[in-house]
Amino acid sequence: MKKLRRKVYMTAGYNTISLGTGRKEFNPRKPRPGIEHYIKEAGQGVLQQIGGAKNVDESVIGNFMAGRFNKQGHLDGFVPMIDKGLSMKPAVRVEGACASGGLSLVTGIRQVLAETSEVVLSLGFEVQNTVKAIYGADILALAGWFKNRKKGHAYFFPGQFSDRAGAYYEKYGYERTRKGMARWYANAIENARLDPTAQEYHNTNPDPYATALKMQPNGKFFVDHLTVLDCSKVSDAASGITICSEEGLERIGIAKKDAVEVVGFGHAVRDITSDPTDLTELETIKFAAHQALENAGITIDQVGTVETHDCFSIAGILAVEALGLAAKGEGADYVADKKTARNGEIPFNTTGGLIGWGHPTGGTGVHQAVTIWQQLTGKAGDAQITISDDKPYGLTINMGGDDVTVTSIVFKRGE
Repeated sequence: MKKLRRKVYMTAGYNTISLGTGRKEFNPRKPRPGIEHYIKEAGQGVLQQIGGAKNVDESVIGNFMAGRFNKQGHLDGFVPMIDKGLSMKPAVRVEGACASGGLSLVTGIRQVLAETSEVVLSLGFEVQNTVKAIYGADILALAGWFKNRKKGHAYFFPGQFSDRAGAYYEKYGYERTRKGMARWYANAIENARLDPTAQEYHNTNPDPYATALKMQPNGKFFVDHLTVLDCSKVSDAASGITICSEEGLERIGIAKKDAVEVVGFGHAVRDITSDPTDLTELETIKFAAHQALENAGITIDQVGTVETHDCFSIAGILAVEALGLAAKGEGADYVADKKTARNGEIPFNTTGGLIGWGHPTGGTGVHQAVTIWQQLTGKAGDAQITISDDKPYGLTINMGGDDVTVTSIVFKRGE
């Protein structure tokens, strides 16, 4: 991939609360907000920071499965609902399963690079607490090759990543792997407690690591090689951010220091009809992330923080290895040694990631970008980490399906 032909920035991020089990205000028996609420809140949250809808040239909305969860398609038509000033302006909906949010970002980046827009409103959302978990599993299975649905576990994607965890146990050892997975969960909870919008913000467990280590997988109750603590949440949420050129930044009146510059990105897709080459490797994540790093002209050693797609704790461990931070089979040890903790060698998922903050499937990629923007510009509040001068970059990895569609973006603070 060639270097970016013009500068691209992101700024003015906004997250709704990630609503679902774990939040005090969540009650599955009571009516909850619909997609209109989330799209409008996230969209208006961004517009209020950039001088209103008049400054937006076009919009992109990422979503996976509103057609099934909410019986609603034609989602680009909801963009003008956010603000009348968006009426008659171009808008598109993009979908790539759980990478739909990342595709919203990449589409917006390409629009700015193509010079069809100077300011793009990028949104991502999912409202999926509309069905019982077992029915939701059937809907989410559409992120895989549905011809394999009957061959898979009733909880299809937990079954897919349970198989990955089982292969990792067999190859590299059960006890050491479980320690890494327990630490990943503990990091997620500890980080989520620092972000008021996170789904696990209200979690009061005094020792999440001990809890996760004590709970053992039991295939009679769930899947063979994962516990429920290894899994991301069923979440209702939306996130938004502005993607713009230098001219666009001037138009919206935001200084470069309050924005992040996109210095590289990767986008890769593998054949959904084929099984992974190696269950203990995320090959598409590896390809896309290294493409992004190469595009940016940096190495992973220069990255100060990573937002990775930890739909399951084993996915976090495999991402550590895919990035080259640990050799194959040593990712669990790297995590267990607290090297991915918020005060570790390279902090991962500083607001909780998918396991702690939540996983509104179509919105996750945009939420990741908002978190990186907050961290690199010093706007992360209690979740803020120190970004050193020798490691000034942030990296996002957003995965759709079982390592099928992946977007990865490298950021640095605007200057």
